[in-house]
Amino acid sequence: MKKKLTDLVNSKSGYKWSYCSLGGTTRVNIASGADIAHLRELDEKMWTVLSCPVKGLELDERTLDLIDYDRDGKIRVEEVVTAAEWLCSVLKDPNSILLGHDFIDFADFNLDNEEGVKLAESAKQVLKIMGLNKTTISLAELDEFLAHYDEDCQKQLEESLAALSVASAPYGDNSDDAVAAVQAIRDKVADYFLRCKFIQFHDDCAAALDVSVEKVAAISEKNLSLSVEEISNYPISRPIANAVLPINEGINPAWQSAFSKVKKLVLDVDYPGKESINEEEWNAVLAKIDAYVSAKADEEKSINENQAEKLEDEHEVIKPLERLLHLYRDFYTLLRNYVMMTDFYDTSKAAIFQAGKLYVDSRCLNLCLKVSDVAKHMDGSKLSGMFLLYCKCTSKTKNATMDIVAVLTDGEVNNIRVGKNAVFYDNEGNDWDAVITQIVDNPISVREAFWSPYRKFGRWVTEKLTKSAQEKEAKSFDNLTAKADSATAAIGPDGKPVPAAEPKKAFDIAKFAGIFAAIGLALGFVLQALTGIFKVMFSSLPVFILVVVLIVLCISGPSMFLAWLKLRNRNLGPVLNANGWAINSKILVNTRFGATLTDMAKYPKVVLKDPYAVKSMPKWLRWTIFILIVLIVVFLILYFNNYFDRFGIDALHYDKESSIITKFFGSIGEEMKEVTDGLSEAVTQEAPAQPAAPAEAPAAPAM
Repeated sequence: MKKKLTDLVNSKSGYKWSYCSLGGTTRVNIASGADIAHLRELDEKMWTVLSCPVKGLELDERTLDLIDYDRDGKIRVEEVVTAAEWLCSVLKDPNSILLGHDFIDFADFNLDNEEGVKLAESAKQVLKIMGLNKTTISLAELDEFLAHYDEDCQKQLEESLAALSVASAPYGDNSDDAVAAVQAIRDKVADYFLRCKFIQFHDDCAAALDVSVEKVAAISEKNLSLSVEEISNYPISRPIANAVLPINEGINPAWQSAFSKVKKLVLDVDYPGKESINEEEWNAVLAKIDAYVSAKADEEKSINENQAEKLEDEHEVIKPLERLLHLYRDFYTLLRNYVMMTDFYDTSKAAIFQAGKLYVDSRCLNLCLKVSDVAKHMDGSKLSGMFLLYCKCTSKTKNATMDIVAVLTDGEVNNIRVGKNAVFYDNEGNDWDAVITQIVDNPISVREAFWSPYRKFGRWVTEKLTKSAQEKEAKSFDNLTAKADSATAAIGPDGKPVPAAEPKKAFDIAKFAGIFAAIGLALGFVLQALTGIFKVMFSSLPVFILVVVLIVLCISGPSMFLAWLKLRNRNLGPVLNANGWAINSKILVNTRFGATLTDMAKYPKVVLKDPYAVKSMPKWLRWTIFILIVLIVVFLILYFNNYFDRFGIDALHYDKESSIITKFFGSIGEEMKEVTDGLSEAVTQEAPAQPAAPAEAPAAPAM
């Protein structure tokens, strides 16, 4: 797919770019660090891609996130250019970017650049903290350092929160437990004092606000331990007019345990020796609790903010080094799929949008993409001219599902249908159960298009025959059931025979004689036309071959021509566009390259004995049939070229009036007409005469 490179000068910038041809389209070739350094000078119209999504690609999402400065979920041309300029500025030799290493040597830092010096110092500091004495730092080592650093920061935060000291802690070391205990019964106590206020408002409300005897009687015969939830809905204590809450007795059994904690941690501290408290005293407890909770929240917030600020400051020092190592490893891979699309056309690699492989119907589909919205994707991908299979994939090990679209570029499609099961392998080697949910039908090859009309005709004939057989079967069944019903109905409910229905009138063939004659004449004309066609077809062997070729072309030609047009313009661009990409150039997939995207099963040519195989036609019979066909064709050619005249066989002489075929085919219509006329006359003679109309009665004599 790649042609000879040519060096051209970009008239806009003056920089000499190298170009290549991929997929029938000329593209800029990024082949050196200088090319990367001059990306800003490359005309944006010459980029293959203008933007791509951050998520859903087979490239480290963290790398793409570090390039996506505006955090809009898209990687645009300006962001790629900015990343390229920064990367080239902090490295001594931009050519090292093309290596794609996940580590960097201290000698590769550009010490003439201020930021390059800081990056080198950060790398040395990280290795020193980790206790490593090396002259290189890898991305794995930095990730390990950040993981441990985050763990250490989390431990420090937890220790700071554990050592939190609030000066206004009302109950000493038990303050947190006291808060939890009070919060557990807070709403229930508020409910109690409100009930007491209603009783003060109206004495007649007391019975309604208290626990009724009927409610207790309804559950008295049950196991009360199983009715705790219902009992907990009763008031925490029996409401009374003086609105005091007893402390030592009279508490709802369902709330006894929770109230005991409050008594021990709070009430015995604030009101030692008291038998009850009023609402004012309870509100004083709540005020102390709320003040403590508020003060503690403020102190925790301050500690968290300080810790987060410290962590962010440390990360700001480490983040440039993380960005450098990610871009140093992945940036050239992004360029190959962004500016040039070379990874897609390189069969030894996979593009960053290729999600894995789909195995279905004895073939492997290498071009598979993840899809977030199948319906939306189908609307845009139909313009690609590709045969697309949409599949729902399920992984039990990962407990996850995803949708993919696979491109079928080789083989046949007879066994491909919606609902067919397959297996999908992602790039990590994990297997997913896949099922085809949607199909976008387009040509796969010209060879497939050649046979397509015959297969469609075969399917049509099969459907018609099947439908006819089903209709006949249904008709036979209806006749049998009708006869059974008539036999059953011959005897009425009263035991007397039911009168038979009037027989149907006989078919009047005379009425349809004219129709039969017309059909016979039409058939005669058709057969005469066929005679003329045979005369031309078998006039000579070249003409016979030419006619056969013309018939085949008339049937398969349009299908092959349309397939050829679509295959020439088969374009991956709409498929990527439907996935959120902004494609700026065609990404053609011709038949030659398409064959590399679908691997067909290949078996060795060996003869294996299969006792259950369907026996094929013997060779001697196949050769016999072939020889007979050849002899018939030769005979017809000789016959229509008057070859047999030399033998004095006049009966075989051909002309339009005396040919056997003409006489036979041409007379069929007349013979059929004679037959139908005879039948019509016979039926007319045998038909019984209609009785004469009765004579009119004589007129009555005049009075």
